[in-house]
Amino acid sequence: MFLREVKRRNRDGSQVSYLQLVHNQWDPAARASRTKILFSFGRADQVDTAQVERLIASLSRLLDPASALTATAGAELTFECSRPLGGTDVLDGLWRRLGIDAAMRRRLKGRRITTPFERILFGLVTGRALAPSSKLAAAEWITNDVHIDGLPATDEDACYRAMDWLFAIRGELEQEIYHQVADLLNLQVDLLFFDTTSTYFETEDADLPTARDWRGEPTDTPTDGDGDGDGEQKMAGFRTWGKSKDSRDDLPQIVIGMAVTREGIPVRVWCWPGNTADSALIRQVKDDMRDWSLGRVVWVSDRGFSSAANRRYLQRGAGHYIIGEKLRSDSPEVKAALSRQGRYQTVADGLQVKEVRIDDADRFVICFNPEAAARDQAVRERMVAKLTELIDHADTLTPVKRAELRGRISTMPGLNRFLRITPGGLLRIDKAKIKTEANFDGKYLLRSSDPKMTAEDIALGYKQLLEVERGWRDMKSVLDLRPVYHRLEERIRAHVILCWLALLLIRIAETTTGQTWQNLRRELQRLHAITFTGPDGTFRQTTQPTKPQIDIYAQLDLPLPNKIIEIIPAGR
Repeated sequence: MFLREVKRRNRDGSQVSYLQLVHNQWDPAARASRTKILFSFGRADQVDTAQVERLIASLSRLLDPASALTATAGAELTFECSRPLGGTDVLDGLWRRLGIDAAMRRRLKGRRITTPFERILFGLVTGRALAPSSKLAAAEWITNDVHIDGLPATDEDACYRAMDWLFAIRGELEQEIYHQVADLLNLQVDLLFFDTTSTYFETEDADLPTARDWRGEPTDTPTDGDGDGDGEQKMAGFRTWGKSKDSRDDLPQIVIGMAVTREGIPVRVWCWPGNTADSALIRQVKDDMRDWSLGRVVWVSDRGFSSAANRRYLQRGAGHYIIGEKLRSDSPEVKAALSRQGRYQTVADGLQVKEVRIDDADRFVICFNPEAAARDQAVRERMVAKLTELIDHADTLTPVKRAELRGRISTMPGLNRFLRITPGGLLRIDKAKIKTEANFDGKYLLRSSDPKMTAEDIALGYKQLLEVERGWRDMKSVLDLRPVYHRLEERIRAHVILCWLALLLIRIAETTTGQTWQNLRRELQRLHAITFTGPDGTFRQTTQPTKPQIDIYAQLDLPLPNKIIEIIPAGR
């Protein structure tokens, strides 16, 4: 199929050209190729060029952006490359709106640093969001596979130098970013959700122990303490063995904490040595956030932080807390709260709550989820059925064989909890335990020190702790927090900060548009920057934005990229 020009001479001697869209078709009868006219555009000097442009644009949708522009470019132009632009352009718009670029440049002012650290760090952050990989692979991705405004290329050494600089300014930069985010997004910081996770390293050896202050950071100077015993120096390596939340106790790890607002926006991250206990972490978190001059804050945490010392600490400075309590606890307060009678009140999403007062200091709220209760019952019934099958003929076994079976069941915590051993050594189903467990179906217990919040607010506030858990899932699966390719402590800490900044940007994009980052990323990466060269130089232009891409930019209140990105005259 091609465009054919047919020329005819009029009687007065003038010549007229006609344009036709034709196609050569094989005629088997004549055993020859015949030209078939598909469409006639009429006289060449009277062609509707706008109509032709619409036709070309319509046909170009069948091709990828690079092929479409190559097909329509003039013979004097050479197509060089096509690189995704939309994802980096949107993230760059959010990066600049939050003032992260300006905050970094202010800290570079007056220093003899020619490396564009701000642009490199932005490139590494976008790399986590769009194509997570090692720093070497990230440098190649920036240089060869994506278009980033102001960063045509970089290398691995520059990435490492930028990370070292990020680690040096992390404290003041985190605080400024927080205030920018809180002001621009009008965040509600009356509730801060805090939780921790761990990430392991594929290495057999832990780091050598070094002196650390109460914050878990290396120190050469003894600390004074704050009255809680936190001022003592401790010897610990950064990557070391601890209680793994990834079921990899065989590998050294670090502990990471994150504070998230009720809107799901991560406002800060922390790192500690891998053997740091959860119970002490929240005290440092509260002190650090207090230094940011926050007002009244209600801290929401899970049951790992429910010690009396932690609760007293969180109440300092008119603070309050909502903390999950263990249902299967020996605490007299918990037992008293669960034994109190009272009616449940139905709140959002079918959740039922009941408040119980034990003393004047704390309030307990029992939450009941009917759907979760049904799931718990079904799981327990499957476990009991499996246990029943295992011990069905145990009475006929010899004492030795019965002891072996008992030993195997003891390695199955889900089944072992419902097993009872008679005085004669026989294996039985513990029906009393089943009845006790049934009382816990679909329930969880909350403790709060806030006298003003309603039971509904306490329950729904704790439910939003899921935002932190969602943040950890995205950190590990979408942004590929691990594997971590660094061994130096300062670069590991910088790597975590880069992941936090990437999570901050994508969470803002998600909450603003109502779409998942996977969908946003897939659509935005179809918007490309195309590079052509010719006798007069090089120019870059964007592909035509699609309707979904235009909608995303509109929802985020960001301007679409310019049609012509860059023109470089020949000889420059």
